[in-house]
Amino acid sequence: EESGGYFSNIGYDWKVLPEQDKMIVTQARHVWTLSKVTPFLDEKIFRDYAYHGYRFLKSKMWDNEYGGFYQMRNRAGEMSDYNGYFDEKRMYGNAYGIFALAALYELTGDNEVLNFAKEAFGWLENNSADKKDNGYFQFLTRKGIPYNKSSEYKTKASDAVEVGYKDQNSSIHLLEAYTELYNIWKSPELYERLKNILFLIRDVITTEKGYLNLFFDDKWNPVSFRNAPEEIRKKNYGLDHVSFGHDYETAFLMLEASHALGLKNDITTLKKAKKMIDHAIENGWDNSNGGFFDEGYYFEENGKSRERDKCEIIKDTKVWWAQAEGLNALLLFSKIFPGEKKYYELFLQLWDYIKKYLIDHENGDWYWGSLEKEPFYIAEPKGTIWKGTYHTGRALMNCIKMLADENFELMKTNDEFKKGK
Repeated sequence: EESGGYFSNIGYDWKVLPEQDKMIVTQARHVWTLSKVTPFLDEKIFRDYAYHGYRFLKSKMWDNEYGGFYQMRNRAGEMSDYNGYFDEKRMYGNAYGIFALAALYELTGDNEVLNFAKEAFGWLENNSADKKDNGYFQFLTRKGIPYNKSSEYKTKASDAVEVGYKDQNSSIHLLEAYTELYNIWKSPELYERLKNILFLIRDVITTEKGYLNLFFDDKWNPVSFRNAPEEIRKKNYGLDHVSFGHDYETAFLMLEASHALGLKNDITTLKKAKKMIDHAIENGWDNSNGGFFDEGYYFEENGKSRERDKCEIIKDTKVWWAQAEGLNALLLFSKIFPGEKKYYELFLQLWDYIKKYLIDHENGDWYWGSLEKEPFYIAEPKGTIWKGTYHTGRALMNCIKMLADENFELMKTNDEFKKGK
């Protein structure tokens, strides 16, 4: 109430922690979740909470001089040096701003919110879109100028290692944001941009094996360190690995986008999405204890796979958001392909795992990481700039709808998907 927006850092016992810089991603995700949970629970108080966050987005996170959402502000909404962001902007963060505004407009019908969403869409397209080689530039100066490794402007931010690359993570969440926006604003330009990013993710970013390449150069050549010396390869795992959680999250987001676009009998998208979740199950599922591992890797030695078609686990932790997205994806695919029992069986196993290792039954909410793998998270913060209400909120709402057979769009209207194994 004092400074606007939402607290970022909350202790394991729900005490507000001293440091409270605010990132557009977290602030926007809370607005989105509150906008969705209002009709879901039929509790109008959450509408008020969503508007509370909206006012902070509009008055503090948005740059009234140059446009676009800042990546980070301090508690009062002024420039923050947290992680070296200062007044920089990111395509990823701006996508989440659009995501939140679209959901709030869907809830309220407030034309001010819709016009703000349209303005944010225009800013992102005018500044971030690569008109020459497709895709979007992730790193932007305050004035909205993209920069790369050779730019005179040098970022001091913690994500500077990613400068100069195009990436899957910002791309899939732009897909998500444009899907949300198109659901409430049938703009022909937005239709084409949404279709473009869907096909780019499906046909370029996703591999034939069924996982996402993480980073690319401007010409869409994937970044790979597989043939590099082990020391260099390990140093660059952040740029080059298999992220199972992102893979099945993207499978859901692609189907959602295809549905919003009205692509009839879109078997191409369905087949790729199915391949993605199947790849994650085959390579990332822990057959001993349950849950999805965080990261895998296809190693090569002398240009050949170490073990043909073998993805080796390089990070066996189990972060909360990936398990939440797993619930959503597994249950969805069990509904689309009811004859394949593995999806529902694994959904039940994953829910048991979450209840045992991720849900804090004493204090509430989910731990950041599974206590099976990282027991120290029992006393770590419940809220951070990267841990909010979005992944768990969406997964739980979607699963409840699907289990109740209540008007879940991807189940109700896309019967043609069920023919396209």
